[in-house]
Amino acid sequence: MGIIRLNNIRTFSFHGCMPEEAKIGSEYRVDITANGNFRDAAATDELVHAIDYVQLNQIVKEEMDKRSKLLETVVQRIIDRVLLEIKLVEKVTVAVSKINPPIGGDVEYVTVEMQGVR
Repeated sequence: MGIIRLNNIRTFSFHGCMPEEAKIGSEYRVDITANGNFRDAAATDELVHAIDYVQLNQIVKEEMDKRSKLLETVVQRIIDRVLLEIKLVEKVTVAVSKINPPIGGDVEYVTVEMQGVR
């Protein structure tokens, strides 16, 4: 079993329940960890046998571009697409963080993290 991590993927997106969040947007951070069998990739040195981190990043960016009220919805969409499109992924963990959330306090970020398993 191997692990590939993409850390601190930064996006500017428009998620949130408040109408202002749909208009002004906010900065986000996404971390994704994918688990799978890396033996064939290591033995063949061929991308076709590897979990492609470029594809993981593209899925994250595309799903972050789709507005949602809840971060849980965004996280689940990313998980669903990874498991659907990248057959080598056996387990995926996704964390989406809203930087400086508008919650009336000095909070650096709020994070929603979920896992999906094949």
